[in-house]
Amino acid sequence: MSGKETSLPARFADVAELEEFMTRPSAALVDDLARVDGDIMVLGVGGKMGPTLARMAKRAAPGKRVIGVARFSEPSLKATLEGQGVECIACDLLDRDAIGRLPNVADGVRNIVFMAGHKFGAADNASLTWMMNVGVPLLVAEAFREARIVTFSTACVYPFVPVDGPGADEQMPATPPSGDYANSCVGRERMFEFASRKYGTPGRLVRLSYAIDTRYGVLHDVATAVYGGVTLDLAMGHADVIWQGDANEQSLRLLAHCTAPTTPINITGPSHTSIRWLAEEFGRRFGRKPQFSGAEAPTAWLEDTTQSQRLFGKPSVPLDRMIDWVADWVSRGQPSLGKPTHFSTRDGKY
Repeated sequence: MSGKETSLPARFADVAELEEFMTRPSAALVDDLARVDGDIMVLGVGGKMGPTLARMAKRAAPGKRVIGVARFSEPSLKATLEGQGVECIACDLLDRDAIGRLPNVADGVRNIVFMAGHKFGAADNASLTWMMNVGVPLLVAEAFREARIVTFSTACVYPFVPVDGPGADEQMPATPPSGDYANSCVGRERMFEFASRKYGTPGRLVRLSYAIDTRYGVLHDVATAVYGGVTLDLAMGHADVIWQGDANEQSLRLLAHCTAPTTPINITGPSHTSIRWLAEEFGRRFGRKPQFSGAEAPTAWLEDTTQSQRLFGKPSVPLDRMIDWVADWVSRGQPSLGKPTHFSTRDGKY
């Protein structure tokens, strides 16, 4: 076991301890944000990753304003973020005029992290999905053309690739197999790319695959199923995962590694994970036998992370430690966000 691994906690007593660790910035992040001029604004801060990303940014760069923008339908989130030093602005990003009233380069905001989007329910409301994932990005790209923009995208923009191969790299054409969600995510990238080419806006497109928190994510979904005796569908038999703290850190560090025009980069763990193996690992920790249905397909949404590893090295939290953390969390009945990933979906309908 490496020195880095032995320095990781064995478990998290509660949410406060989890989030303190998850938002603890590395020296590399502190250095990269020190190289970046201007303040930081996170659009769509109210999602699963946004609050911890904003808190990490503020801890890494306490001298910068970090502004979180969302509808804040849950008032407690706004109060929590403000208590952590993050300024909050309530804004509906579907409103062009409201976007225009947000702080901009003239106000010192030179860095945008775009995290807004619509996934679950996409099959039932295709027009909203396309507006959130394509229309809003164009509005944002136009409004913040003079800033740097790091955009959260997804591995779903790729076609399925063989599970025994290296995964899709950034040169592979973005041609998802099906579904409004995946195809609208290609549209999101295209809008930021169009504006970047037109205005010279520097940026990066973060093709993220499954960030892991003990309260949600592929590991939480599999662990919960095994612990509860629920049958796991093996149709999507492999997934790529990364600790959410590592995903947030690498995404924030990209503000110092933008390109013009903007370019994609894969961010996830360094190896592909078998769902069957993962369930068996949880079963071993729980003393319970996993239940399976179906068979693994020979393809899945998997990524090659050579480029991000060249920039940042491997993620700081290895898979076995994530499994230990999630197993401990689930077995103690600790809080869940109640937001399943639906990782087994292959038809693109979310």
